Amino acid sequence: MNGAVELPLGTPELAFEAAGDALVRRSLLPSGVRILSERVPGARSATIGFWVAVGSRDEHPADSGHPATFGSTHFLEHLLFKGTRSRTALDIAVSFDAVGGEHNALTAKEYTCYYAKVQDRDLPMAVEVLADMFTSSVLDPDEFENERGVILEELSMAGDDPADVANERFFTAVLGDHALGRPIGGDPETIRRATRTAVWEHYRANYRPQDLVVTVAGAVDHDQVVEVLGRALTAAGWDLDLAAAPDARRPAEPALLAPPAPLTVVHRPLEQVNLLLGVPGLVATDLRRSTLSVLNAIFGSGMSSRLFQQVRERRGLAYAVYSFAPGYSDAGLFGMYAGCAPAKAPTVAALLRSELERVAEHGVTDEEIARASGQLAGASALALEDSDTRMSRLGRAELTLGEFQDLDEALRRIALVSADDVQALAVDFAERPLSLVAVGPVEDSDFRGIVDRTAPTTDVA
Repeated sequence: MNGAVELPLGTPELAFEAAGDALVRRSLLPSGVRILSERVPGARSATIGFWVAVGSRDEHPADSGHPATFGSTHFLEHLLFKGTRSRTALDIAVSFDAVGGEHNALTAKEYTCYYAKVQDRDLPMAVEVLADMFTSSVLDPDEFENERGVILEELSMAGDDPADVANERFFTAVLGDHALGRPIGGDPETIRRATRTAVWEHYRANYRPQDLVVTVAGAVDHDQVVEVLGRALTAAGWDLDLAAAPDARRPAEPALLAPPAPLTVVHRPLEQVNLLLGVPGLVATDLRRSTLSVLNAIFGSGMSSRLFQQVRERRGLAYAVYSFAPGYSDAGLFGMYAGCAPAKAPTVAALLRSELERVAEHGVTDEEIARASGQLAGASALALEDSDTRMSRLGRAELTLGEFQDLDEALRRIALVSADDVQALAVDFAERPLSLVAVGPVEDSDFRGIVDRTAPTTDVA
C-alpha cells in the first residue's frame, strides 16, 4: 500500500493490500450498508463491530411533535442487549459465553458500536446475533425501567470518581455549549426524564441500512461476512435492494466555539486534586494530526516525556501526569492531567502551563523527535497485534476520516514531522485560551494567576 486509500461513499467495491500482508476489502450494498474487513495472516480469531455515526452529540431537546432525546444514545447501548423479537437477553449472553467469546458496546460522542470477539469458526454466529440486536430489539418497557436504574448507578459510580468528574467538566469548559461538551452518558436528570417513546424514536431514526457500518478484522472471509450479514438483515425485514445512499460523513470544518471557561473548581473533600489544563485542539482530519502525535509523545506520553520528567521525576509532585489530544469531526482538545496533593496544586498547574510555553518558545530537540517517532512506531505496531484495534481503525476510517491509513503510511507521515513543525503547533496551542479544571479541596484563588497568565512562569530548567 502506497499512501492512504480514499473511501468514497459511492464506490461499490474496494480491495487493497495493507502493511503486513493484510487484505482490506470494502463493500457497499445498494441499501447503503457498508461492510469493511481486514484479513490478517495467521489470525485465528476475529473482532466484529456494528457501528452507527450517532453519539451523544446527536441528541436534541424537545421540539414540535418530538420528545427530547438526551440520554437516548446511552440508553440504547444498554437496551440492545435486552432482547429481540427472537432472542431473550439470556439467549444473547449465552450465544457468546458458550463459545468463549466477548461482546460489549460503547457509546462515544460521535458514534455507537456493538462489538464481539470470537474464534474464526464462530464469526457467522456473531454476525447473526449482532444483526438481530441491531435491527430487532424490542426495547421492552420493563427492561427499560430496569436499565434506567442501572444507568443511574453507572452515573453515580462515575460521579464518585474525581478523575471522571474532572474530565467531564474539562470537556464542558473547553467546548462550552457545543454538543461535544455534553457528557456521553447523559446526566441523572436526563436519564430520569427519558421516555421509552423518545428512545424508540431515536432508535428507529438512526438504526437504518444507510446508517450501518460493519467492520471485521482478523481471521475473516469477506464474502462470507457479506453473505451471512445479508441473510440476517433480510430475515429482520430490511430490504437490501431498496436503493439508499449511505449517510454522509460529518462536515470537517472546525466549529466556531464560544470562549472557553477559564477556571472551574469543584470542591470535594479528597486527599488529591485532579487537575486538567488545556486548550481547543485539532479536528480529526486536520493535516497536522501527525505533528500532534509527535508533540503529544514528547510532551506527555511515557516516562521520558517532558511532563513526566518535570513534574514527577525531578520534583516528585505527582504520581500520574500526562497529556492527551482527542479529535472529533469539527473540534478537538489538547489537555494535560495531573493528580497531586492540594498544597501542591498551584505549583503543578503552573508547571503544566509553563512547560507548554517552553516548548513553544524553545522548541524540541532532534533527539526528542527521534525518540517520539520510535515510541509511536512501536506502540502502533503492538496495538495492531490486537484485532480489536484493527476493527476500530476500520470504523474510524469509514465514519470519520474518509480514508484508510495502514501502519506504513502512518509511520511515513510521522517521519515527515520536523522539530519546526512541532514548535509551530506548540506556539499555536500556547496562544489559544487556556482552561483549568480542578476537583478537590482547593479554591478558585489558588489558580487565578495561572489561567489569566499573570502568574510568573515556573522555572522548569
